[in-house]
Amino acid sequence: MFGSWGKLAGVAWLGAVGIFATPASAVEPEFRFDRDTFSFANQTVFEYHEGHASLRKKSAVKRDAYNRHCFVLCRTAMQFRKFARFDPDGAPLDDASLAPRVRAVTHRAAWTAPLPENQRIVFPGYKNLREMSEARRELLQLNIGHGWPSYFRISNARMMFQAGAGYQQKTHTRLNAALARDEVFIGFLTTYPRLSINHSVLIYKQKSFSPNPGVERYFVYDPNHPESPRELTWSPRARSFSYQKDWDFIGGSVRVYQVYSKWLQ
Repeated sequence: MFGSWGKLAGVAWLGAVGIFATPASAVEPEFRFDRDTFSFANQTVFEYHEGHASLRKKSAVKRDAYNRHCFVLCRTAMQFRKFARFDPDGAPLDDASLAPRVRAVTHRAAWTAPLPENQRIVFPGYKNLREMSEARRELLQLNIGHGWPSYFRISNARMMFQAGAGYQQKTHTRLNAALARDEVFIGFLTTYPRLSINHSVLIYKQKSFSPNPGVERYFVYDPNHPESPRELTWSPRARSFSYQKDWDFIGGSVRVYQVYSKWLQ
């Protein structure tokens, strides 16, 4: 959704403000839900009753206007894991200094390789993204990007032309390959042409135990549910994914399409 900075311009600017130092080998830390996700939720546009969507009543007052940002929150969680580091012993920055550092992270192409530790953009005063997003919620919401461009992603067209079980089998293979490389996998979940779900989640780990032999289970960060991980499953027999039932999804079969692994995806 956002382009990469030019290498020379990016290095010169970041070096000028003292965000990183000299090159070193890049290490991508293990993704942890309690550390690497946002403390606030992406609010849904529709209201839901047992997983079924309906238009909100005009008289209803939304408790939070931050919606349509599921893609943005997943992408930003990936970018902070790759390009940022936290210094809990430092003094927190004021808004004028913190905002450009947030944008420096989100303006980097999400699919590029992680930065070495001493080239990462530093966020002093916080232990991790979870803590910073709780303390500086509004600033992050204003600086990580708009949600509306996700509706016009070129790769969204795949849900109309690549809807078969064969493509989902390939997606499952790519998912397992990404996790084997200690990478996260951002998925676009859809039931098109039905509209029961049109959503993005971040898949970060395969569960070691499954009560159903042959069914693979995955831990998921769902921006609608910042309180705990969700679950995605894969059935090799049906060659299909299923997503956990909750108040905003009736549960069951979904198609999954990878996003942010390369340009224009």
